[in-house]
Amino acid sequence: MKPLEQLTRPNIWRLSPYSSARNEYSGKVARVFLDANENPYNKPFNRYPDPLQEEVKKRLSKVKGIPAESIFLGNGSDEAIDLMYRCFCQPGIDNVVAMEPTYGMYKVCADINDVEYRPVLLDENYQITAEKLLNACDQNTKIIWICSPNNPTGNSIHRKEIEKVVEEFEGLVVIDEAYSDFSMQKPMRYEVAKHPNLIVFNTMSKAWGCAAIRLGMAFASKEIIQLFNKVKYPYNINQLTQEQAIELLDNPYDVEKWVGMLLLERKRLIEAFKMLPICEKVYPTDANFFLAKMTDAQTIYNYLVDKGIIVRNRTRVSLCLNCLRVTIGTKSENNELLAALRQY
Repeated sequence: MKPLEQLTRPNIWRLSPYSSARNEYSGKVARVFLDANENPYNKPFNRYPDPLQEEVKKRLSKVKGIPAESIFLGNGSDEAIDLMYRCFCQPGIDNVVAMEPTYGMYKVCADINDVEYRPVLLDENYQITAEKLLNACDQNTKIIWICSPNNPTGNSIHRKEIEKVVEEFEGLVVIDEAYSDFSMQKPMRYEVAKHPNLIVFNTMSKAWGCAAIRLGMAFASKEIIQLFNKVKYPYNINQLTQEQAIELLDNPYDVEKWVGMLLLERKRLIEAFKMLPICEKVYPTDANFFLAKMTDAQTIYNYLVDKGIIVRNRTRVSLCLNCLRVTIGTKSENNELLAALRQY
């Protein structure tokens, strides 16, 4: 890996971050708050939230097995995606490399930040080799994006290929593990301490059932987390989100139960799809969704919409012609979907 200073945008490396009122007395016990121009009434919503979410990170550290100082919390994983560009990529100069197809926000954020985005096509099994990804890089490549399990394909990328990219690339490698709770593959977050160029994303939107609170996380070296904290908005995670996260993190067994039920339903739903005359193939998945190749995805999608059932039509995505992406719902929701498709 190149020195972190060389990978960071010079203006960000030199940046003096905004110091919020809550930062300045950190570690002290306070009773009277007259520092942040807050209204003293309407408790508890009148006060600004903890800018570094220390209590949430303590809970999260126990659950995820990562030191609190190696955790960044963002307004969804999308904030962390955007911060990667803002911290490390010089607009109009640097580039990033990613698999294709994959999660669309990597490219959207690249376009917003005026950074060249280099997609590398997956093979017919939706896999990629380290060689292909590394061959797409040049001296201005700052980031390689790997989503595993991948969205929209659902499969995990071969771990040996991921490890080879992390070991050989001189820039930063982001492994987006939004769906890792549904996979049997060991999460890459446990490798962060060994690889200073590795950043691993996770979220509370999927297995944790908290898409509404918009809480994403990044695991990385303390130095990279410090850069994120320099650039993020001062109070990026609101108080309601922090409180809900703490409540759920204190009951992780609920999540294990939900995941178990979803995995059973995933197996049942996939087997049922394979028996549908309008389904040509169901691709392997390690996520809480699967990709199915249909006889006519657009027409079937429109038919389901008319029935009030919404899946995701991915037919216009690379390598996904006539494919629908189906999220695993409750047993009754899945039964309603199957009943509609059997009547198609």
